[in-house]
Amino acid sequence: MFAVIYRWQVVPGLEAQFEAGWRRGTERIAAEFGGWGSRLHKMGEGVFVAYAQWPDEDTWKKAMETRMHHSDDEARQQYLAAIVPGTFETLAKGEAVADLLELRRP
Repeated sequence: MFAVIYRWQVVPGLEAQFEAGWRRGTERIAAEFGGWGSRLHKMGEGVFVAYAQWPDEDTWKKAMETRMHHSDDEARQQYLAAIVPGTFETLAKGEAVADLLELRRP
């Protein structure tokens, strides 16, 4: 498994718009590029971080070649309009060496 951590600064007041666009876009990326999904975290003050999983680095690189230009244009515009320009960054990426993350529901 290959994992990537992303960070964004979101325009104040547009957090819900960002979250909705991110969710729809992430679903399309999984369907169209083979991503294994992602978890989005709000860090406070409009900062969001996501942890995304991929089957391997090559699959992620192929998606990145297209800038993950999935088929849901409305979701992409919703997401992009909510981000402070120039604040998207990839914080880390690499192969997983251990996986103790489990989905737990209350």
